[in-house]
Amino acid sequence: MLNYRQLHYFWVVAKTGSIVRACEQLNLTPQTISGQISLLEQTFGIALFQRVGRQLELTQAGRQALPYAEQMFQTGNELEALLRAQPNEQQILFRVGVADVVPKSIVYRLIAPTMELSEPMRITCREDKLERLLADLAIQRLDLVISDSPMPTHLDIKGYSQKLGECGISFFATQALADQHTGNFPQCLQGAPLLIPGAETVIRSRLQRWFAEQQIQPRIIGEFDDSALMQAFGQSGSGIFIAPSVIADEVVRQYGVALIGQTDAVTESFYAISVERKVKHPGIVAITEGARRALFTALP
Repeated sequence: MLNYRQLHYFWVVAKTGSIVRACEQLNLTPQTISGQISLLEQTFGIALFQRVGRQLELTQAGRQALPYAEQMFQTGNELEALLRAQPNEQQILFRVGVADVVPKSIVYRLIAPTMELSEPMRITCREDKLERLLADLAIQRLDLVISDSPMPTHLDIKGYSQKLGECGISFFATQALADQHTGNFPQCLQGAPLLIPGAETVIRSRLQRWFAEQQIQPRIIGEFDDSALMQAFGQSGSGIFIAPSVIADEVVRQYGVALIGQTDAVTESFYAISVERKVKHPGIVAITEGARRALFTALP
């Protein structure tokens, strides 16, 4: 049977990077911590750490175990905070998973209405690949998943998708780069250096199809699953990049770039995926109503 005290010692050592720092945090001796971790390793017949020179590194088994320990003790901390709260101070826990391809500005705008609810709410956000988030949703580790696509049909997971909205896309570049590609849009993108979303994003195939229809061949110089990283490269002048048109003004202000053009022929959609067909959680209700009322007012 799993000994949670031993697992906790393993988790602290893995997070702090050494037994010495773990001793300082736990107020225990090195012999106690190393001994308990050794017992944990003996229980399962595996090594969780290995010595590399003077450094202590996780083995493959240790790397596999760490995310589970992280989730367990994070949940434990949330439970402790909930139980310690006074009755009139108790918060509604709202656990949101965000697919890593969804732009961070969109995520903030979607979740922001939950901050205005009369009920005190504690929000935890976790970013990951969609399939891993949906697996956690299925076992109720998450209340909601925000994605750029609806619930995949090939997954044997019970979930319901609500379309929050859709919008066209806009193209941005530094002023210096924009000045090099003037003229009619989108023809000005011919041969231009372009930063595009990664292959896992829904918008990627739509964008490539639109380029083919327009008979335009930009010069792709970078692919990014993380939209924030793509925008950082765009801000440096590395290439032209895209973002949802609904946040175009914010992108111009935040990154100090110029708007080259917009199109509604390529749309990006956003979904809220939950395990309930009839939404009851006040956080989910706030997100869906806020998206349709304020963020995506032009949803067909």
